[in-house]
Amino acid sequence: MSVEQNKTNIRRHVEEVWNEGKLEVIPELIAGNYNARSGENEYKGPEGFKQIVTIMRTAFPDLHYTIDEMIGEGDTVAVRYTATGTFTGELAGIKPTGKQMKRIEAIFHYFENGKQVGIQVYTDNLSLYQQLGIPIPQQ
Repeated sequence: MSVEQNKTNIRRHVEEVWNEGKLEVIPELIAGNYNARSGENEYKGPEGFKQIVTIMRTAFPDLHYTIDEMIGEGDTVAVRYTATGTFTGELAGIKPTGKQMKRIEAIFHYFENGKQVGIQVYTDNLSLYQQLGIPIPQQ
């Protein structure tokens, strides 16, 4: 698939899945061999991606992603996002604080045959914990 088709996949995954919560379109965007890690958790395939979205949209029902910059080459698309939301639902056993967050993320999305197969995320979690007023996890 072309870089432009992969970028279209990203735009759809941001608008339809993250911002609108349309989980039914995930199989169109995420490959069966998709693999992502978050801490000690591993999420596989479209169902794993649905879990990630559900966890985050439960914790932040008003979650909204904006694409700030997107660059693609070959089967990789790098995106700088701004995510905003209000922490009103439980997240990983942490009670909601009702505080708002604004988080900058840089994510490399990897593709095969026009579908996402994995990601590499770069973000500032310390700032997120501080904004939400939650304890910083111990190492």
